[in-house]
Amino acid sequence: MNIQQLLGIELPIIQAPMAGVQDHRLAIAVSNAGGLGSLPCAMLSPENLSQALRVIQESTDRPFNVNFFCHHVPAPDHSREALWRKTLTPYYEIFGIDSETIPTGPGRQPFSREIVDILEPFRPPVVSFHFGLPEPALLDQVKSWGSKILASATTVEEAIWLERNGADAVIAQGVEAGGHRGMFLTEDPTTQMGTFSLLPQIIDAISLPTIAAGGIASSEGVTAMLQLGAAGAQIGTAYMLCPEATTSRIHRQALRSSTARHTALTNVFSGRPARGIVNRIMREIGPFCDTAPPFPMAVSAMAPLRAAAEKQGSGDFSPLWAGQNTSGCREISAAEITLNLAGLPLSG
Repeated sequence: MNIQQLLGIELPIIQAPMAGVQDHRLAIAVSNAGGLGSLPCAMLSPENLSQALRVIQESTDRPFNVNFFCHHVPAPDHSREALWRKTLTPYYEIFGIDSETIPTGPGRQPFSREIVDILEPFRPPVVSFHFGLPEPALLDQVKSWGSKILASATTVEEAIWLERNGADAVIAQGVEAGGHRGMFLTEDPTTQMGTFSLLPQIIDAISLPTIAAGGIASSEGVTAMLQLGAAGAQIGTAYMLCPEATTSRIHRQALRSSTARHTALTNVFSGRPARGIVNRIMREIGPFCDTAPPFPMAVSAMAPLRAAAEKQGSGDFSPLWAGQNTSGCREISAAEITLNLAGLPLSG
């Protein structure tokens, strides 16, 4: 089954949910163009989530996707947190930041009963998950609304697990993809494969529709994935310069520059592997730093450095998420990007 049949969309294009660089406007634009627009929800408050869902339902009658994280929040580890802040102390001193004043805490909450209660009146057509799936009772309730369930797999083993545990389709997230890896059965970055290697192996291992993600930036890339057997393609980076995205000025400048060709997986911004454009903090303490607390506990200590540097016009301490292929980034509408990815002209 192709992704259009499964999700009720016109084009085999899914806009990847990208927390921090988009809101409901990008999701609406992609859905109205015939693809599947996605709203990243892991960083939204309950009030903001409800408001965004209302706006989406008022602005499109097409299917859309809401995306959540399914991570386990680790117990506070004060010694690990102290070591992490000690690692960052030279940078705090540059900006005159008192590390004792920085709050601790996860900052990102996993999918929960509270979120299910918020979603129920809206019954979104598609709900997707990163870092596995929620507990069975919550997943069963979401599926009872008729919502289709998508989830990311970064290995064959994860894809098999997702099929056995209730997913309707699997997103094969190649190592080229920008942002956080969807890893949940492994923490070993050496297990991560490129899309052209991962996709056919997952297709062979499961019976669910498989969506290709990672390194796709053009209609030729989409066609190649479909020819390999993908049911559709998920693309994120190509949308980051469009006017509907909320990508910051500093992030946009990085994406337009030659530095965008140098990306790496790093854990220094959140504690979990994620791909971004290499910058100062990644070069000097990473890209992988052993003292970084587990996801999402590393975020709070890095946040004031990011804010201080960005105030000076610098992205040295910012998570400049991007995939390995930024060649599709263009300052055109999200609708035009979606149609271009599908090999179609912009309609008059």
